[in-house]
Amino acid sequence: MPVLSEVLTALDALWPPERAEGWDAVGTVCGDPDAEVRRVLFAVDPVQEIVDEAVRLGADLLVTHHPLYLRGTTTVAASTFKGKVVHTLIKHDIALHVAHTNADTADPGVSDALAGALDLRILAPLVPDPSDPEGRRGLGRICELPHPMRLAEFASYAAARLPATAQGIRAAGDPEREIRTVAVSGGSGDSLFDDVRAAGADAFLTADLRHHPASEATQHTGASPLALLDAAHWATEWPWCEQAAAQLDAVSDRHGWGLRTHVSRTVTDPWTAHAASTPVFTPTHTTGAPR
Repeated sequence: MPVLSEVLTALDALWPPERAEGWDAVGTVCGDPDAEVRRVLFAVDPVQEIVDEAVRLGADLLVTHHPLYLRGTTTVAASTFKGKVVHTLIKHDIALHVAHTNADTADPGVSDALAGALDLRILAPLVPDPSDPEGRRGLGRICELPHPMRLAEFASYAAARLPATAQGIRAAGDPEREIRTVAVSGGSGDSLFDDVRAAGADAFLTADLRHHPASEATQHTGASPLALLDAAHWATEWPWCEQAAAQLDAVSDRHGWGLRTHVSRTVTDPWTAHAASTPVFTPTHTTGAPR
């Protein structure tokens, strides 16, 4: 069996920490470098439900996409919810390792897994990494659909292929618009609208789209306004967990480690219910207007 330090070296080779954004907090949060590792659990969020799952599984290492302490802290007291996570991990000899923006831009990375879940053909990175001479790394991916679809059809298709969440898929644009090419970016993507337009994609599928950026993106003049598909943040990043587990499996096989890798299917998207709009009345007068 490998020890934690050996597994961490392999993880850092897959997702080098130096490729993370400067504001990010990636790498190992806790764990004894000399402890043996037999079972590894992959998940999106390092929340208590996932840590409890790691305990039940008997995992020695938890690998998550999202950081536990993105903005730092001055306490790990168990009276705080993040402190309780740390206490539970240490009490049960479970290490925690984070691969965040260094996994976003990897080859393969988070958006490759998202494209794979949607059965899209990847053409190129949306925002190429200039340090990659092969032009494969970078943020987001430009893709082709398996066949042209109307926007409404593609929204239903994406909702059926991504993990189920309360939100589902929201779409902006003409529902009858034909979609052939789509940009995808796992996680929050509304900072990438300029890149998507420059790439000439028909649509952009991402998460956490805010009102004003989305409204402005759909109002840009042109023969083919950009269509938008807004999925749940967790749902766009969960496919990476399966991809990452398969990557570690391959490393384990090469080294003869015999690791057991698992992917959590616990839904940690914070939204738990969705109620469709049902208009009670149709306004016919502006406030103050004569009746």
